[in-house]
Amino acid sequence: MSLSPSILEYIEQHRQEALDLLLNLARIPAPSNHEERRAAFCKLWLEKQGAQGVYIDEALNVIYPVGGTDGPLTVFMAHSDVVFPDTEALPLVVEGGRIQCPGVGDDTANVVALLMAAKYIAEHRLCPQEGGLLLVINSGEEGLGNLRGSRRIMDTFGDRVRAFFSFDGTCSGGVNAAVGSRRYRVEITTEGGHSYAKFGNRNAIAYLASLIDTLYTMKVPEGGRTTYNVGTISGGTSVNTIAQQAEMLYEFRSDDRDSLAIMERHLHAALDFYRAKGVGVTAELIGDRPCSGDVDPAAEQALMDRAAAAVREHFGAEITFSPGSTDCNVPLSLGIPAVCIGCYEGGGAHTREEYVEIDSLLPGLRLAFDLVLGSLGPAEPRK
Repeated sequence: MSLSPSILEYIEQHRQEALDLLLNLARIPAPSNHEERRAAFCKLWLEKQGAQGVYIDEALNVIYPVGGTDGPLTVFMAHSDVVFPDTEALPLVVEGGRIQCPGVGDDTANVVALLMAAKYIAEHRLCPQEGGLLLVINSGEEGLGNLRGSRRIMDTFGDRVRAFFSFDGTCSGGVNAAVGSRRYRVEITTEGGHSYAKFGNRNAIAYLASLIDTLYTMKVPEGGRTTYNVGTISGGTSVNTIAQQAEMLYEFRSDDRDSLAIMERHLHAALDFYRAKGVGVTAELIGDRPCSGDVDPAAEQALMDRAAAAVREHFGAEITFSPGSTDCNVPLSLGIPAVCIGCYEGGGAHTREEYVEIDSLLPGLRLAFDLVLGSLGPAEPRK
């Protein structure tokens, strides 16, 4: 939609408020599965803006329903969690036209853009004449959060959701297809023993290393893009102890369902091979993100076109869409059209040097207002 002069003026008048909100929110620690403090902050902030009916669900999603929730729904979400385990205030520096802070872009800047659009709706008491809108500050997008918040939203409202937008990442790239993944904690156990007295006993570290080598000999399936990775290894007791235990975190990803299934079979075949050697092998599934299902191409393209037009209008750039692992995985797996785009420019995501360009925040607000208010359709103030 084209933003009216009055909306553009509103955004300009509130740009400092949005910046201050970002500076406050970015400092609040929010490791995945422990987003309580940010969730409480966002709920209270929304209520102070006049938002009615805001609540926090069991998954720590902050949900602001606009209009009825019994009919067709459009969902907008931005995730509250960051990849960093900090439980104290996150370090933030403003200099050189940038805000530097762990998690300031991914996804705090996008949360602020969505909150400011929610503020406008609440203050102007807007309500769609048809269907409803769910504005969600969701939990559990990162790492072993395992898309907890997005899953809960789709479990609760999925049969009514017609379109789904995630504000995540920068404005330069969008996601229109789901990269699925499975993540395992694999443990090897043996009898171990003293490195001299029990030399010849089986060493869990040696077997884990052999298992890793076996997994890395696999040629990935053709079709789509498939990857795998051993991210961490640990185990053993001391330099003079034959290790009794060793473990690793292993993941594989693909944008193709069949390829993901092939990787699953290969992993379990390898585990069975080592079990046959008489060593203990356990595999715990700790993360499971689905691939895309059967999404109507025309409906998906319509969302992509809306997002691309908004980026073109407010950032003067062309967006490139590609598969990715985002909160959109869940609706896409259910056949619901979904896209993910960002509302800022910056860099260093998932590093402690992450930054946001301050000058990009204003066009990011315009982009968020464009998409959110445009999804209200014919809207009128609540009585």
